[in-house]
Amino acid sequence: MLFVFNFDFQMSLINCVLRRTLSTSAVRYGKKNFRKFPLYNKRGSRIFKQQQMENPDPEIPVDKRGVRDIGYKIDGKFVAIPEMIPDIIVPDLTDFKLKPYVSYRAPDVVQSEFTAKDLFEVVYAPKIRKDFKEGKLNNDGSPVEPSVEEALSSDDAVNRAKQTGSDIFAATKSIE
Repeated sequence: MLFVFNFDFQMSLINCVLRRTLSTSAVRYGKKNFRKFPLYNKRGSRIFKQQQMENPDPEIPVDKRGVRDIGYKIDGKFVAIPEMIPDIIVPDLTDFKLKPYVSYRAPDVVQSEFTAKDLFEVVYAPKIRKDFKEGKLNNDGSPVEPSVEEALSSDDAVNRAKQTGSDIFAATKSIE
């Protein structure tokens, strides 16, 4: 009886293994799920790349590697939009005295905090001193001939300060 039990157990084990490992038909008839294998521009054969260029398959997107389009397609023709083309502004560095390398032996530059008093001294103080020396101030201390900056209302000054490109250097150039 023990021998029969072992024989039955062995046969059921063999049937289980054979049933699980051998198959008479291929799963999905050889079709593979390529959606989980992305075919980027560097992958795929030359024929695949050529087909994607001529008639792109929407299920296999063309990877642009982070580069944004500068237009759109209409009826197979590409229309470029000039506003979408990046404009790189490079300053002219002819006769520029500084070198692109800073030595490690260069001394450390330590500056104090730039305060509102420092800003006042740079922007408004020279004009006030000049008006005081020339006697162009009213009894209340306001200028007789106000500059463009002095004639601004507080709201206009705040709006002008929030504009792009407004900084201390633009303000000092207009005074001098």
